Parts: sequence; C-alpha cells; structure tokens
Amino acid sequence: MRVAVFVTCMNNMLYPRTGVAVVTVLERLGVSVDYVENQTCCGQMHLNAGYRREGLVLARRTLDAFEHADAVVVPSGSCTSTMRHLWGDVARDEDDTAVSSRLRDFAPRVYEFSEFLVDRLGVVNVGARFPHTVAYHPTCHSLRHLRVGDRPTQLLRAVEGLTLLEIERPDSCCGFGGVFAVKNSEVSAAMGLDKIEEFRRSSAEYLCASDNSCLTHLRTLSERHGPSVPTVHLAEILATQEIR
Repeated sequence: MRVAVFVTCMNNMLYPRTGVAVVTVLERLGVSVDYVENQTCCGQMHLNAGYRREGLVLARRTLDAFEHADAVVVPSGSCTSTMRHLWGDVARDEDDTAVSSRLRDFAPRVYEFSEFLVDRLGVVNVGARFPHTVAYHPTCHSLRHLRVGDRPTQLLRAVEGLTLLEIERPDSCCGFGGVFAVKNSEVSAAMGLDKIEEFRRSSAEYLCASDNSCLTHLRTLSERHGPSVPTVHLAEILATQEIR
C-alpha cells in the first residue's frame, strides 16, 4: 500500500514538526510513507474566499501529485474536508467535469490522520507516552464535516501516562474559521476567548486538537490576554515517547 502524507501548507510553513510527527507514528506502525515533494496547498482559502477557479487549479495540482497513492493521510480536518467534499461541491457548481470525475476515485482515499489510524490500520494504541493532563478540542470540520467522532480521544486515552480531561461545550467553535476570522474579527476573538476560558477551567496542562490553524488562533489570543495556553497537535502527542 502506497501511503502518502499531505502535510498541508500551514504545517509546512509554520509547524513542520507536525508533519514529522505524522511520519514518525506511521513508520512506528510499520507503514512505508511516501512524501510527495511537489505538493502545495489544497486551495481551501481560495475557495472559501470566492476564488473558485484559482482553488480548482490547486485541486487539479493536488490530484496530479497524489494520483498514484493508495491512501493520502492529512493532519488537518479542514484540509481533509476540502479535498473530500469542498472540491466536489465547487467542481459541480463550476461544471468542471474533469475534477468531478477524478474525485470519485480520489476522495475515498483521503483520510484525516485519526481516521487512518483507527479505521484503516485498526490501531488505537500507537506506543506513545505523554505523562500530562490534556484537554481535546474537536475542530468544526473534523466534528461536523468528517464526523470523526471519538477516534482522536480513543487514541489519546491509549497514550501511556496521559490523563484526558473534559472541557465545557467541547463541540463549540473556537472562532477561527479561516476567512471568518478576518472578516468577523471581533466575533472570532470573542468565540476564541470563550473557548480559552473553558480550557483553563479544565485545569489541563495542554490543549490538543487535530488542526494547527485552530490551535494557532487560540494560542495567539491567549498570549494577548494572558496567560498563554500551551497547545499541541494530536500527531505530536502520539509521536512522543518520553524517557521514563
């Protein structure tokens, strides 16, 4: 099975350790990972901002880059949702039959990271050790579009030494939403600050999610309003094997 990682442009530019963590976990589980060097952006930002033709150019580029992969693993619910659902919606609206046709084969091969581990590999315990208290924030795309359910928390509960704590209203949005945070900055910030307060009341040491975009939003807000909230991507926890 040829497994490729779509690292996402945000992780590539700002959080390369998340991509490294994904590969670390997969290789630990015996998966041979193919990194496609000519990958770029899935086009989510363009499509959400109304630049549909430009977004579909990036969709076609990504389809070409990952044409021969049996599975494409993505450490981001929002990018996974874009590739699996949004591309198809926009292609139909734009009468792009070429993209629509290719997606019938491609979309089922795209997996959010926790989906691939739990559903495709059938693994919950990945051999990680992280002796800390953690609160998990289920991001909107993973929760509502992909319906990953409790796959991330199954993985976290199997981590040695980790204590998973609940936060209030776990299904509430953090307020990021990409372009939403730009066009509706005051509302976005208010939603984020609510989520930060819910995390602080949990008394957890770390806030975890499967999207670094949401974690960036929350950490940045917390730094402005103090004290800073320590954030960590799910893949980075699962890659950790701390010395006893």
